[in-house]
Amino acid sequence: MLSVWWWTVDRWLLAATILLMGIGALLVMSASPPVADRIGVDSFHFVRRQFFFLTLAVICAGGISMLSIKWVRRLASIMFLGVVAMLIITPFVGAEIKGAVRWINFGGITIQPSEFLKPAFAVVAAWMFSEGRLNPNFPGYIVSCMLLATCMILLMIQPDFGQTVVITAIWSAQIFLAGLPIVLVFGLGMGVVGLAASAYLILPHVQSRVDRFLDPATGDNYQVQRSMEAFMNGGIMGQGPGEGTVKNYLPDAHSDFIFAVAGEEFGLLFCLLVVGIFTFIVMRGLSRMMGERNMFVVLAVTGLLVQFGLQAMINMASTLQLVPPKGMTLPFVSYGGSSTVAIAISMGFILALTRKRSTN
Repeated sequence: MLSVWWWTVDRWLLAATILLMGIGALLVMSASPPVADRIGVDSFHFVRRQFFFLTLAVICAGGISMLSIKWVRRLASIMFLGVVAMLIITPFVGAEIKGAVRWINFGGITIQPSEFLKPAFAVVAAWMFSEGRLNPNFPGYIVSCMLLATCMILLMIQPDFGQTVVITAIWSAQIFLAGLPIVLVFGLGMGVVGLAASAYLILPHVQSRVDRFLDPATGDNYQVQRSMEAFMNGGIMGQGPGEGTVKNYLPDAHSDFIFAVAGEEFGLLFCLLVVGIFTFIVMRGLSRMMGERNMFVVLAVTGLLVQFGLQAMINMASTLQLVPPKGMTLPFVSYGGSSTVAIAISMGFILALTRKRSTN
């Protein structure tokens, strides 16, 4: 079994994923001790937890990558139903943090269900689209629209506009590849613009972030300003591992703003390396789809890569003040249990679906 897996899995994708995990472990070791000291816990509290999460992530990604296409669909479907159930109960039993209710506590373990929704939705939606194309009597497009609407409603109740954008982007990429007419593509684009405008008008925290991005003088931009200073201090080569100071001031230096720590301590060249790894993973995965004839595989892998790449892009762009700040982690690099394991599940699906196989 292992030998078959080794000769069929995309070893370049696997190596890039492991390298990214290693970089994440290095940065969390550097960024998290000052954060732990500020909240009064052991200096290596976050380091130990992140190594546990990374170990769990490796197990999840490796195990899922051995699955067949049929079992990928089954696992994603079960996962989707379970996550939707958790999202339904989250507003009633979840913990409120920074004005949003997105987390559930199970016996001391905090889980963010929306992180696990993204990979499950990408696979299930791809299944519906492909079945709709292969079987004219199956309402695949309608079912996928219903799934999207359900996810959007549950996410906006929390509220979580960022995850809603990612879910919508996954679905949009898949329906475009599934053969959406150009008129409907235009209509979909206008709908997304309308959704963004509605979020700005209805959700105060979204309006505040956009206003602060357009005019920094209108609000508190402390973390973004410190982040930009970190990049300037780092220069091309950085100040050296552990020598940065931004982690002493940023509350989220180990999570949402860990890219700023990388810029200050390791410099521009290191940051470009990280960007290059993310770009390689996305492009490598897409290149594997060029000769793929199974529509489900093409749509699922595309959706998963859109999720992976878009999440990385939003995090790094927020850190660089290129887009309004959004609490979204950098895949495999930022500290976070739900995020790390959920991204590992996504990568496991990608590795499973891009394996060489004679039959599907």
